[in-house]
Amino acid sequence: MDTNQEKILEKAQERVIETLARNMDLYGITMSTGLLYGTLLFQDKSMTLDEMGEALGMSKTSMSTGVRTLMDLNMVEKIWKKGTRKDHYEVNLDWYQNFIDLFSVKWRHACEHNVHALKKSLLELRALQQSEELTEEVSERVDLSIKRIENGLEYYLWLSRLIDSFESHDIFQFVPKKENES
Repeated sequence: MDTNQEKILEKAQERVIETLARNMDLYGITMSTGLLYGTLLFQDKSMTLDEMGEALGMSKTSMSTGVRTLMDLNMVEKIWKKGTRKDHYEVNLDWYQNFIDLFSVKWRHACEHNVHALKKSLLELRALQQSEELTEEVSERVDLSIKRIENGLEYYLWLSRLIDSFESHDIFQFVPKKENES
């Protein structure tokens, strides 16, 4: 490949890497971890932490942290390579599964955290509702708060079912991976 072709290839890859990193940053993954993911995406071979650090100009510690994050999200996997003692890593190329893993983990965590808070508040409000010293105004506010919290719990039940549909891949029955061409 001549120098001009190499430059075009590198520019195109860098644009995608930066775009992916910015997009991942929107969802709580650091820019450097996003850059690491994008860099691994365009490799034709697995990489060690040292190779990643060299490619990105970052420390091995930073690469280790990023790889651990990506492994926790199932976006990168450690692979065994004959003849070497260093760990090698490669990207999971299934973008659909990467999306599912990333969002399922984050959504499920947020769902569970929020449901816990709503249920705790609901218990407190129901206990308050039983109090005989409530004024009519406070009683109405408690009733309204209970209704709103119950509505929120219904939403989180729906969201949990949505997450289940992603994890089970049932979502692809409703939104196929590739539309049939006419």
